[in-house]
Amino acid sequence: MGDQKLTLAKDPESRKLFLKHLLHDVEAIELMLTNNQLESGITRIGAEQEFCLVDKYFKPSKNAANVLQKIDDKHFTSELARYNLEINLDPFELKTDCFSKIGNQLRNLLVKAETAAESLDEKIILTGILPSIDIRAVQMDYITPKQRYEALATIISELRGEEFELNITGVDELILRHTNIMFEACNTSFQCHLQINPADFADMYNWSQMLSGPVLSVAANSPLLIGKQLWAETRIALFQQSIDTRGKGFHLREREQRVTFGNRWITGVGDVYKNDIARHTLLFSTDIEKDSLEVLKEGGIPKLKALQLHNGTIYKWNRPCYGISKGVPHLRIENRYLPSGPTEQDEIANLVFWVGLMSNMPEQYKGNWNKVSFEDAKENFYKAAMWGIQGGMVWDGKLMSARRLILDILLPMAREGLEKNNIDTNDIDDNLSIIEARASDYLTGSRWIVNSYRNLKKELGREEAAVALTGIMYNRRKSGKSAHEWKIGTIKEVKDLEIHFDIVGSIMSTDLITVTENDLAELVLKVMDWRNIRHLPVEDSRGNLKGIITKKRLLRYLEDEKNDPLSIAADVMDKNPITIGPNDDIKYAMLLMMDKGISCLPVVVKGELIGIITDKDTQAVWEKIKKRNVTGN
Repeated sequence: MGDQKLTLAKDPESRKLFLKHLLHDVEAIELMLTNNQLESGITRIGAEQEFCLVDKYFKPSKNAANVLQKIDDKHFTSELARYNLEINLDPFELKTDCFSKIGNQLRNLLVKAETAAESLDEKIILTGILPSIDIRAVQMDYITPKQRYEALATIISELRGEEFELNITGVDELILRHTNIMFEACNTSFQCHLQINPADFADMYNWSQMLSGPVLSVAANSPLLIGKQLWAETRIALFQQSIDTRGKGFHLREREQRVTFGNRWITGVGDVYKNDIARHTLLFSTDIEKDSLEVLKEGGIPKLKALQLHNGTIYKWNRPCYGISKGVPHLRIENRYLPSGPTEQDEIANLVFWVGLMSNMPEQYKGNWNKVSFEDAKENFYKAAMWGIQGGMVWDGKLMSARRLILDILLPMAREGLEKNNIDTNDIDDNLSIIEARASDYLTGSRWIVNSYRNLKKELGREEAAVALTGIMYNRRKSGKSAHEWKIGTIKEVKDLEIHFDIVGSIMSTDLITVTENDLAELVLKVMDWRNIRHLPVEDSRGNLKGIITKKRLLRYLEDEKNDPLSIAADVMDKNPITIGPNDDIKYAMLLMMDKGISCLPVVVKGELIGIITDKDTQAVWEKIKKRNVTGN
């Protein structure tokens, strides 16, 4: 959405005027295509680097604005969350040492960002989803205080008309309701741009769609969200669900998401824009000085501001883009599915692999997309997101592993495409060897994160393991090695890591055993014995807390012969338990338990039970802090 002055598209008169400009922009781009006014015969590459800012405890920062001010470089811009920033790299012509140039610029700008961050006791992390993200970091006080972000949050919520829902299942499950769009900010990408000859756009766009699954499978590095092991590239599901404007209905009506892979092959760039205008409501409008058709008639080049604004609110994984460089208009494809990190080398390798493949589309596909299954390409994409390099792919009608497809077919194809563009041999070898190593040994960033997280959890709790993993990723990136060379993260690497436990949500138990009010008291005791637990919440069918039963209280009750042997949980439970919220301070929780003489606190949000914290939990935190010399103030 850039830095345009945006307004919500509600006022009828301004909305009508903006829609007129939008329609004229579509006519204008089609006229430019007909009149060969769009740049052809040259190919450029570019990229956008999103990255995370963390504080000294490796938790999401709120300091992006101050870091951005210290950087003071036009290549940098803000993002939706106060713990994200973005670098817009310069475009480079696709030839000889272009990948070295873009890699060097990326590294230099990241050094500039790191210097600014470190002056404020902050660090930067390259990753698709920050492992140490917690529920606090997706609240509205973490949104960047800019009009365009606040406007986006408002209109998406209004269109949704109900709470947002996340439902992602992998090894673990993440099923929750949420009140705002801030889960979208958890996604951090390395967006790659490739300029396309206008006459080839439809073929090249369809080819980019076909490549999406295989490329994503070997680039995945986002398997965790809030400590849950989900998809190999959880960003795909998270982004789609976090800003889904469609509410639930009692019908089978099909409505396309604003974050979409698409549903068919395209016939031209105009086809994409027309479909998006037809399917997706207008979110924003902005003042436009001059109509694009008038600009064309006067011999000028229109900016197509209305079309670009609307296009910027529809998040295709491969997005068509119109731009103007040095007064010359062009078309490009923006690859939005590649994750940030884990290192600069890994990102450039992903870019090289993708560009090499894009530069070598087999002749058999050109103009023949009606003979190719779009459903196979879409299925490959989502299988890659779920399973990564361990998944299977359908290619030319044949089922094979993603690993074999990459090693036997796509790597040679990418190499040939790069050689056609006279890319330096060293750049080809260095970058494709990273892709080959990942595929050969199943060593993607996603697999390293999963393996390291599981190893850390043998000795650490979920929250502590996630923070420790973030710290290890930071140190590993500094080593200069690509992720496929990293050994599994160990507890020894974080023995001196300063971890800050400050809120109840960071240590509460969420895998809860509960009973209902009408369950037999005898059953309650059996469950406590079976699971070796001292506290059992009582909830209703909607998850609302009704009471709490402690084992001591239950045993006293059952030992009293005056009580009915068929008593139920409602007869025994404390009907007015003292509760606490997930964002309350841990020290406050400890003092509250001491003051009230209780050993547990149900964690509740709007009456709904979401966790439990016990005296053993808080004691374990302080023991770990003392043992590992970590401050917990």
